[in-house]
Amino acid sequence: MELTLAQQQVDTWIKTYGVRYFNELTNMALLTEEVGELARIIARTYGEQSFKESDKDRELEDEMADVLFVLICLANQTGVNLSDALAKNLAKKTVRDQERHAGNDKLK
Repeated sequence: MELTLAQQQVDTWIKTYGVRYFNELTNMALLTEEVGELARIIARTYGEQSFKESDKDRELEDEMADVLFVLICLANQTGVNLSDALAKNLAKKTVRDQERHAGNDKLK
């Protein structure tokens, strides 16, 4: 799914089921919360922590989707086209990091 289409689908969902967007500050707090939930799953799946009983029903892909959903909400609210933003960001990284990672002995 293209990001532009994802932004349109989230906007339609919000207007159909969500009544309206939460304000930007609330969504920023929600994004932080969702990233924390994602971090919890990663720490328990790939790190050294063990799962608590309350963690066992959570799924990595669902937590990632929650993060993406709130990020898309913030983009929609602030007029950011994520497809354009990602393209610009990749171009910036390509110029900036063209040789940086290839020359990093830690990555070999």
